[in-house]
Amino acid sequence: MADARREFHHQLSTRIIRDHQAIAVEDLAVKGLARTRLAKSVHDAGWSACVTMLEYKAAKFGRSFHRIGRFEPTSQVCSRCGVKDGPKPLHIRAWECGACGAELDRDINAAVNVAKAAGLAVPACGARVGPVLV
Repeated sequence: MADARREFHHQLSTRIIRDHQAIAVEDLAVKGLARTRLAKSVHDAGWSACVTMLEYKAAKFGRSFHRIGRFEPTSQVCSRCGVKDGPKPLHIRAWECGACGAELDRDINAAVNVAKAAGLAVPACGARVGPVLV
């Protein structure tokens, strides 16, 4: 089972590194999560091993790797207006920002905030985004 998990991590990390120029991950407190009721799932996922593989493969292939601190409130801040709405229990998967009224998915909102914290999110500012015809 351990070999199958390690092989999966190698395949996944290689695919992510090949497909993206920059990778940003949130530095989760894996030891803390392992002491909760999610302990078996946390250990089965092998988050630390996967992140380690991403980091060394990013260096090997010349990709940019960013690790966001665990105390960054990525799931508490609205990715649209930046207002901190406070901590939410894990069962709340979607929420509405009290300031701007945006409907936010917890995971997508956190991913956008991780990209912003890593300096990877660039606003379009009205410019055309996408491939340009040559």
